[in-house]
Amino acid sequence: MLMGPYTVINLLGILIQAIFVQNILLATFLGMCTYLACSATLKTANGLGIAVVFVVTCSGLLNWCVHTFITGVGALSWLSFIGVDGAALNLGFLEFIIFISVIAAFVQVLEIMIEKFSPALYVALGSYLPLITVNCAILGISLFSATKDLPFIPNFVYIFASGIGWWLAIALIASIREKLTYSHIPRGLNGMGITFIMTGLISLAFMGLGGIALDQPSSKQVENYVTQQPSLEPALPEDKVL
Repeated sequence: MLMGPYTVINLLGILIQAIFVQNILLATFLGMCTYLACSATLKTANGLGIAVVFVVTCSGLLNWCVHTFITGVGALSWLSFIGVDGAALNLGFLEFIIFISVIAAFVQVLEIMIEKFSPALYVALGSYLPLITVNCAILGISLFSATKDLPFIPNFVYIFASGIGWWLAIALIASIREKLTYSHIPRGLNGMGITFIMTGLISLAFMGLGGIALDQPSSKQVENYVTQQPSLEPALPEDKVL
């Protein structure tokens, strides 16, 4: 449940894979709205990046618990201890609604904290802070982690690294845009035009790592893990053993 067949080396592979190889923004282009709107300065980009990492990690862990124990296939089998056949129940149709509700709750908590401790950042982010609730990157990370069906600790590493990857992407484009303010850019490309071009070039650089798979345990690790699990088959009485 906690680690499964994964080792510490596999966790490092998941970290590298989620940040660089499968970057949530530069590989799947999720979360582009706030990426484009809040990347004019590096300070604002860093503030939003930290906020996204916090929301992604906290909501992702809780959404993993929701998927594992409530909405996943056979997730309600634990109800058998009260005499309810929960394995036959499927609440998967509620997964999207619950995931979004969890994300919205954490965004509200984050908004209160930023307004309290960093009013300048709160004003700089403006309406884009509550819009983290509908940032498709955050929901996408929770859905991807549910699809991957990772144990708890590998899932924690994946969602945290995915948030760091989004932060890295917005910090990169913000640092470039700050330099571009002192550059001579053709009028037709000034603004969003040159931003899209730079995003495409950064994305091409990251996609050059495509095909590298570092996040999967070896077949031998999986085999060893399966053989170490206790058998669920009831033992036969000695007089019945052939």
